[in-house]
Order: sequence, then C-alpha cells, then structure tokens
Amino acid sequence: MNQAAPAPKENQGEPVVRIDGRLKVTGQASYPADIATANVAYGALATSSIARGKVSKLHTDDARAVPGVLDIVTYGDMDQTDTPKFGNTGASSIAPLHDKTIFHDGQIIALVVAETFEAAEEASMLIRADYEDESPSASFDSEGVKVEPAAGKSPMLQEDVKAGDFDAAYASAAVKIDQKYSTPTQHHNPIELFSTTAMWQGDQLTVHEPSQNVTGWKIELARQLKIDPANVRIVSPYVGGAFGSKGPMTARTAIVAVAAHRVGRPVRCVVSRMQAFNTQTYRAETRHRIRIGAGKDGRITAFGHEGWEVTSRPDPYVVGGTSATGRMYNYDSVLTHVSIVHADRNTPGYMRSPPETPYVYALENAMDEMAVALGMDPVEFRRINEPEKEPIGGKPFSSRSLVKCYDQAAEAFGWSKRDAAVGSMREGDWLVGLGCATAIYPTASAPCAARVRLTADGQVRVQCGSHEIGTGVRTVAGQMAAERLGIGMDKVSVEMGDSTLPPAPVSGGSISTASVCSAVLKACDAVRGKLFAAAVAGDGPLAGSGNAKLDMEQEKIVAIGGKSARLSDVFKVMQVGAIEEYAEFAPRGSTPEALKKLYAGQAEFHGGDQDKESVKYAFGAEFVEVRVNSYTREIRVPRIVGAFAAGRIMNTRTARSQLMGGMIWGIGQALHEATEIDRRNARYVNRDLQDYLVPVNADIKQVDVILVPEVDLDVNPAGVKGLGELGNVGTAAAVASAVYHATGKRIRDLPIRIDDLISR
Repeated sequence: MNQAAPAPKENQGEPVVRIDGRLKVTGQASYPADIATANVAYGALATSSIARGKVSKLHTDDARAVPGVLDIVTYGDMDQTDTPKFGNTGASSIAPLHDKTIFHDGQIIALVVAETFEAAEEASMLIRADYEDESPSASFDSEGVKVEPAAGKSPMLQEDVKAGDFDAAYASAAVKIDQKYSTPTQHHNPIELFSTTAMWQGDQLTVHEPSQNVTGWKIELARQLKIDPANVRIVSPYVGGAFGSKGPMTARTAIVAVAAHRVGRPVRCVVSRMQAFNTQTYRAETRHRIRIGAGKDGRITAFGHEGWEVTSRPDPYVVGGTSATGRMYNYDSVLTHVSIVHADRNTPGYMRSPPETPYVYALENAMDEMAVALGMDPVEFRRINEPEKEPIGGKPFSSRSLVKCYDQAAEAFGWSKRDAAVGSMREGDWLVGLGCATAIYPTASAPCAARVRLTADGQVRVQCGSHEIGTGVRTVAGQMAAERLGIGMDKVSVEMGDSTLPPAPVSGGSISTASVCSAVLKACDAVRGKLFAAAVAGDGPLAGSGNAKLDMEQEKIVAIGGKSARLSDVFKVMQVGAIEEYAEFAPRGSTPEALKKLYAGQAEFHGGDQDKESVKYAFGAEFVEVRVNSYTREIRVPRIVGAFAAGRIMNTRTARSQLMGGMIWGIGQALHEATEIDRRNARYVNRDLQDYLVPVNADIKQVDVILVPEVDLDVNPAGVKGLGELGNVGTAAAVASAVYHATGKRIRDLPIRIDDLISR
C-alpha cells in the first residue's frame, strides 16, 4: 500500500522550538475545559460508596432542592442509548447508568447539572443511595477473585510465547535463579483534569474533551447515542497530560451529551482529581515469576516468565509484556504464561509503555540478579546474550543498536569506575550504588491521513486529526512538511485535534510521529510531483530535467548541477494559487481493510514483533547512581544517563524532552508511585497529589540523554521508530540494581521505600 519515498535528508532533525511553545508558556493555548462556551451549565458526578453490590434505591430530592439545579441524569435516563464497549476505543463495558449493579468503588450513579459548578457539586454530595451490599474482592489473594489464562482475551496478548524445551534446559543449567517481583497500582494524575463539554446545535453534537483519539471517539460516541457519526465532532486542540489515560473514551462522555440535550444548553463536567481515580483507567498491579538458567560462561539457556495482572469483573484487560521480554536476549529456550485476576475494581487501561514498564522491570531485575550469581559484570552479561535473531520465531531485527547504547551510556556514566563489591562505594554517610538496565519498546505505525496545502507565496498548511498530547507532534509534522517542500518553519501552520480533519490513529504506542510524518511525507511528495512536472514541462530553467534529479529548498525547485526555478514562477506556469493534496499512509503488511478501519475509528497497528519479516524495536540503556544514607536509609538519585536508539529523530529537542521525562517518571515508579488500597472495601485511599507521591524538583538532579544515531528505513517511510514510551521502561530496574549494589538488599517489589531498607 505504500509508495516508495526518497530517504530522509538527515537522520537527526533540527532542535526546532515547538510551534505551540509560546502559546503554552503564556497561557494562550486553549485546553478543552478552557474554551469559552456561551450559556454553559455545569455538571458534577455522584459516585457509589461501595465496591460491590446493587443500588436498590436512589434518593435525589435533597439534591433537586438545591437552588440552581437544572437536572439530574441517573438510572433510566440512559435507556435510549447503547452501552459502552470494552476495547481500544472504549475504556470499559461497565455501563454505570444502564445497570444498577455496582462493579467498583466510586462508580457513577448520577450526573447533576446546575447553573453553577458550586451548585452542581453541592447537589451531587446530597445524593444518597440504598445498596444491597456484598463483600468485595480487592486484589491478588482476596477471597472471591477469578483467575483465568490471559492469552487470546485481549488484543495486547494473542498467545503465550515459547521456544525450545524450557523445562529440560532449566533443569540442567549450571547457574539458575527463581524469583518473584511485583509492581503496584499506579494512577494517571495529569495536570489537566478530565473533562467533557457537550453542546448541541439541532442534531449536530460537538464535544470538547481532552482526547488521544478524536476519530475513534467520534465513531464510538455516535454508536452509543445511536446517531450518525457525521453529526458528531470531537475537539481536543491540546491535551495537558495523558500517557494513555485519555485514549479510551469513558461512559461519562455519553452521559454529559445526554444531559446537554435534556437541558437544551451546553454542559461542562470537570471531574475532580479524587473521582478520576475511579472513573478513569489506571495501571494495574502485576506479579511476576522469573526463572533464568545459564551456563557458567553466562549464556542464557532457559528463560521463563509468568505474569499475573488485576482487572475488573467484566473486562479482560491485560497488557501481557512477555511478548517483549521473551524476545529481549539470546535465550536458547523460552516459556511464558500470563493470567488475569478479576476483582471488584474499575477496569485498568493504558499507562505509558503499558506492557513493558512492569514486565521489563521484572526481567531486568532478574538479569541483575543473574549477573551477581554468575559473578559477572551486568553490562558484560547482557553483551554476551546479545542475539543475532529473536529467539521465538528466529526473525532478524530490522535494526538493533542496544550494544551501542550500552557502550555510549557506560562511557558517559563512568561505569568503568564502579567497584563491583556490594557496599564498597561510599561518600561520607552515603552509600553509593550504581546500576543499569535495558529499555525496549516495539516500533509500530498505523494508517493515517493528512492534507497538505502549499500556496504560491510559500505558505504551508498541514492538517491531520492527530493529537498534541505534549510530545511535540505538531512541530515534527511541520518539520516534515518544511523539509520536503523546502519551506522555512516560520511559514508552516499545523492543525490537529479535531475529528473533522483527516483521520489519524490513537496517539499511543509511540506511533504518532511515525504514522503522522509518513502521511505528511506522502502528501508533500504528491505536491512535489505536480510542481516538478510543471517545472520540467515548460520553457523555464528546468525544462527537460528529470523529476528524479529535482529537489526543493529555500522556496525553489533545484536540479543537480545548480539550476533552479522560483516556486512562485512555477505556480504562475501552472496558473494556480495553491496546490492541496490529501494522502493516506498504510504500513507495509496492512490488511486490505486497514484504511477503512482508519475511517471507522479503529487503529490497525503494524510492527513490533508482529511483522512477518523482521522484529522492530527501539532500544536504550540506562545507568543510575543512587545514594542511600547509612543512618536514615533515605534514597537519593543524583544522576542518571540514558542512551537510546530510535531510528530517525525528527526533532532532537522534543526527543530529549520525551526521554528525559520518561526517565524522571521511571525514578517515580521506582521510589514514589503507588496507589494504596483498602483491601477490606476495595477502595483507593490516597486519591490526591498530597498522598499519591510523584517526584518533585528536589528529587531530580542530573539527567543526561544520549541520542544514538540509527538508520532504519524498514520500519516506515519516515524511518521513525518512536520513543515517547521508551525512556521510562528500564529506569526502575536500574534504580533497584543500584540500591542492591549500595546496600546488599534486593528489593523486588515496587516502590522501594525507606522501610524496605530498614526492615530487611
């Protein structure tokens, strides 16, 4: 489905300042809940106070008596709509106002609409429910949970990967480990709160809501409301933090849309941070068992990885990261298995590098333990097990620069100065530990469309229904257009975040830059083709030149040898004031229905380990120094170095920012983040930023990012691998490794806290 495109001019793009940077830092960028809306009413959610049972009666009289209350949407009011669906577009199949069954604590039981936010919030707190209460199952080991095999239950895990005879290889291994690891529940806490603003004009519905998938939401919301998708518009110009939390649409959107229709005016519902813990998705807690067998030479002969993940009662959500861990190194044999644990909780969802963050944490912790058991340097142990082909299907890697990443990061970090003896390095009262770990993320792209318009005076407009979630995709899309059309960035405008624009896939899975830039590249090349044809056909300076010898730069069409024609002159020959081209990109190997799925709001990902010809991954190596106070046991991370290879880097400034942010998040995962659960009531306890801990400036010192050059045109026409989710994958394991090196205490359960080091 792809047309061949010329290779990109440079492997690493210029560090262009974000085209929307000034708007953001001056407060002029309009986020969905900021958009001025005339005659808007305000909505506030009422939620359940139990985690399992049924609503027998709802008391709303006191709420309706609050001055300014316009309406209350609750049970029976959504009967004319369809129920949500679980999947990539919908967060959960739980339909809170279609069914009085309570599946989790904090489930929506009503939406109050009032003239003011204060009135809506007051009224929502006055709603009371009578329940038929049941004892909930909170998590692992709780009585009443249901455990089932995960393979085939979710698109994220089709099968449990395996290769060779693991049992025999593990039994005969000279050196072996068998350890368990765990990661906690973690919640998205974006600075921008979750919100929905719905407004009707006749039968036309417009929704302003922070979204990573405006095309998909348009289709899904129309399905739920039983209306024509052509009558639905989703607008999300900027997203103030997402990382997966704003990818699937929740049940709230349809409820607010119904409320707006009932009261005959726009309704805006901004969800409180506390309620977001229950009404949005989160990263589920996981457990792992890792078994590794190796020869005394350090070569791994057996790798086994079992995983368990918590989900809700009705939805089989699973991330299943064994597909990546089972292909990481040169294992002779592999055995994996993942299980789903159904509990009385809201359905989890995607959080930055959903499978890799918890699963690679377990693997890389185990790799460090194995290196210690072998008496081998952890970097050398990984180097010895560097594969030529992946072990499951024997396919080559499209490119694999992991060793280069380790070489460059180790040199910059000063790894050679590390004393391998545990507890041997210290400075005053501080024990010093050094650790490392591998980062890995599958390289994928998805069908995408884009429209590019070039005018005679050199103005370029790029339109694509992708999303600026903070990664800088507007800027890199503009850079691609500027490069291909020979125009300065000051003349490029980019429109995104609107379902009326050419459709794009969900902004997740590190696919946006690759997918959008590939579509923009195709549209630009179509514009180039028309200009080149006109330039060589006339009697101008390029007459008779072959198209293949032409390029565009500085608002000119240039030929090898130095001849050129001004862009404006070529437009005069064509007798047009502008050229506009619409292009569709579909990755190699796409199904015939791939583009149809794009317009239907479904993203067909291609790449990673699912490609038939090669395995496509981005790689990185992360090195961390920790300081552990010998008296108080407080932990500090004074420096971290990461080297990453991710194909073509469209913009080194935005790339470094993404990777730096990922590593900082990784420090948070290692030492801070955890959602505490009251196991008696299946209730989240620390539902605010006072008690849900994240790193602050004082926790972060020196963070160095190295961009390792890598060319891989096999992944997509743009040569982009994507890196937004790569940076945080290895950090937590590197921190755990460093803590062990400093203290001799092996902490396998995240987060690592002071009490872990005191009590062991």
